[in-house]
Amino acid sequence: MTTLSPRRIAYGLGRRAETIAALFLRLKGYRILDKRYATPVGEIDLIARRGKLLVFVEVKARASLDAAAESIRRTQKNRIVRAAEAYLSRHPSYVHHDMRFDAVLIAPNTLPRHLKAAFDARR
Repeated sequence: MTTLSPRRIAYGLGRRAETIAALFLRLKGYRILDKRYATPVGEIDLIARRGKLLVFVEVKARASLDAAAESIRRTQKNRIVRAAEAYLSRHPSYVHHDMRFDAVLIAPNTLPRHLKAAFDARR
């Protein structure tokens, strides 16, 4: 029997959390444009749109919603902002959309929590 490494387990949990977050946002009327958008400067878990609003979403799964919220660090926010800038440079049709940086928090035995405007682009 092969045991999975902690890193591999965390990867699987992260993927599952992103799937849950994407479904949750779809139920709220968002259209998911991209998942795990990777650039040399950072990664964005989900990119969603609702009308003229473009949302860059960080998904965090922890033992509690509070722990998930506290796990979003400034350096990570900066990487997400840089990745969003890269996304916009490759998708100029979204440049005139309103933009927001949200978070979706996932914890066992609770509904996901959607934090609108969890952080802004100011570094």
